[in-house]
Amino acid sequence: MIRLIIALIYVVLSVILCLPYHLYLWIISKKDKYKRWHKSWRFVRGFFIGLLGIAGTKIEVKGIEHLGEVPHEKGILFVGNHRSYFDIIALQTIVDRPLGFIAKKEFKKVPLFSWWVADIGSLFLDRKNIRAGLETINEGTEDMKLGLSLGLYPEGTRNHSDKMLPFKTGGYRMAEKSESPMVLVAMTGMDDILENNHPIRVKKTKVIVEFSEAVYPHELESKERKEFYNSIPDRIQKMLDEHNK
Repeated sequence: MIRLIIALIYVVLSVILCLPYHLYLWIISKKDKYKRWHKSWRFVRGFFIGLLGIAGTKIEVKGIEHLGEVPHEKGILFVGNHRSYFDIIALQTIVDRPLGFIAKKEFKKVPLFSWWVADIGSLFLDRKNIRAGLETINEGTEDMKLGLSLGLYPEGTRNHSDKMLPFKTGGYRMAEKSESPMVLVAMTGMDDILENNHPIRVKKTKVIVEFSEAVYPHELESKERKEFYNSIPDRIQKMLDEHNK
C-alpha cells in the first residue's frame, strides 16, 4: 500500500508541477513536431524510470539488439500483447527513440494526463467510428514518415488471460504505408505490478520484455505480407510461452 501511495503522489505532483513544460512543448510543436516528440519523450522517459523505481519493478529485456539495427531516425511500429497500463510505461523506458501510442479515444477526456499522452505523439482512436479510425491511421502513417515510433496493441484492451484476444490488423498499414519496420513485443508479468493485486496495491516484481527482429512489410510481396500479418499473434504467443517455461 505504501508503494501505491508514494506512486500516486509522485504522478499527481509531477503532472501538475510540469504543466509549464507542457506549454513549452505545445509552442515548439507549432514549428517542429519531431522536436516536440523528442523533447517530450526524453522528459516522460525520465518520469517513467522514476515511477518504475518507486514500484520496485525490475525489467529483463531480450532482443534489444534488434532495435539497434534500425536507423535511429526511422520510426518503428511496435506491436505487442497488452496486459497492463505498465506496458506503455516500461516500453517508454526501453525504446531508444521518440515513441507514442495508439490509445483509446476515452483517454482524451482524462484531465492533464491526456495532454502528456498527446505530447509524446500518441493518437486517440475511435474504434466505433470507422471513418474517424481511418483518419487516425492515416495521421499515424504521416507521423511515422517523420520518424515517430508508435506502439500498437491489436487486442484492443488489456487482457489478463493466458491466451491473447483476436488481433485487429488495421493499424499494421501505418508501417506498410510509411515504409517503416514492425517489431513485435512480448511482455510478461506486467499486470503483476498492479492489476492482479487485491486489494489494490503496487507490488515489487520482475517483468520480461522481448523484441523480435524488425520486418519491413512494404518489402514483402502481397502474399508474404498477408501471411506475416496473420502470423503475428502466434509469433508473440510463442515468445510469451518461452518466458513462462
